[in-house]
Amino acid sequence: MYLKINSLLKKLSLSGTIVLLLTAGAGCLVQYVPVLSEASYQKMHLDLQEETQPEAELPPDLEMPDFYLSQGFGILEQSEHAVQTVAEEVPEETVSDPGQKPYPESWNLTGGTVQQVTYGEYAGTRFFRLSRAGQVQNKTALSNSSLYDESHLLPEFQIQKDGSPQVLIMHTHTTESFEPYERTAYDAGFNYRTTDNSKNVVMIGDKIAEQLETAGIGVIHDSTLHDYPSYTGSYERSAETVKNLLIQYPSIKVVLDIHRDAIGGDGIIKQPIAEIDGKKSAQIMIISGCDDGSMNMPDYLKNFRFACLLQQQLESDYPGLTRPVLFDYRKYNQDLTTGSLLIEVGSHGNTLEQVAYAGELLGSSLVRTLEQLEG
Repeated sequence: MYLKINSLLKKLSLSGTIVLLLTAGAGCLVQYVPVLSEASYQKMHLDLQEETQPEAELPPDLEMPDFYLSQGFGILEQSEHAVQTVAEEVPEETVSDPGQKPYPESWNLTGGTVQQVTYGEYAGTRFFRLSRAGQVQNKTALSNSSLYDESHLLPEFQIQKDGSPQVLIMHTHTTESFEPYERTAYDAGFNYRTTDNSKNVVMIGDKIAEQLETAGIGVIHDSTLHDYPSYTGSYERSAETVKNLLIQYPSIKVVLDIHRDAIGGDGIIKQPIAEIDGKKSAQIMIISGCDDGSMNMPDYLKNFRFACLLQQQLESDYPGLTRPVLFDYRKYNQDLTTGSLLIEVGSHGNTLEQVAYAGELLGSSLVRTLEQLEG
């Protein structure tokens, strides 16, 4: 069952690492961060030394979170202010209908440089490796060892292939968009947002939904605009959409909020890629929120279990596809189910083709993950 809804609801020790810059295919700069050897990684595995060892020292460029780790925020008006932490009253905005926001048909490529980068495995006390594959970046006060233990537990929901909706795919920042194709420069006049669903994150959601539908897992894909014309209050509006759909379809177990990241600064935007079966895919980052005691999100570790299960499946199926799961004090409406995750598919520097392929791969691994939970 596949329902697509356009709702009108209101609402490293870095062991001798050298960063290489090459000219590739379409002329994009390629930055490759090599994977640590097993021996190097084991020197700092989990948090056996987390109380005694300082953070691994990074080269200057890699110390800049905008360039390397990203904070899971977006571009331009997206910032730390945009991160939903606790529920708060958002004043109503009166916005006249601005019409659609089309995708550009012509470009002024004077904005700066597009750099391809492949993010490998990370070192440092904030990071730990999951038992099968993949990593977690822990930005909370919880210990790595306790989270590692938690990652071995299965989510508490089960999936039924009975025709009822099991998965909801939606988008808080529905208009988030991408580069049209590989190129060396970008257009500073384009804010990487469009209401054209063939060129924003809705297109990625379609790719994921197709994989679920083919596997017989019921899915609803909601394409409600939550961030346009007004960006402020996007998470409050998307929460209302999700709540209404959960009432309408109580069989839903999983809610995936599909976004894209925005990595860059100082005239450079990053294009994080992995080569999978000879084809370039955007890299993927899962964000799982942690409650600091103020978010009314008591089941956040159940979401984390699901994040770890999916991360391990993705990285086992397609080595190099993922960046570490970001586990941080974020809410992102993850209080609404125990299968709620935010997933960043690529960044604004990725191309439409790269993120579409990433959506297919994500959907394929999601199917394998959910089939492990079939009741």
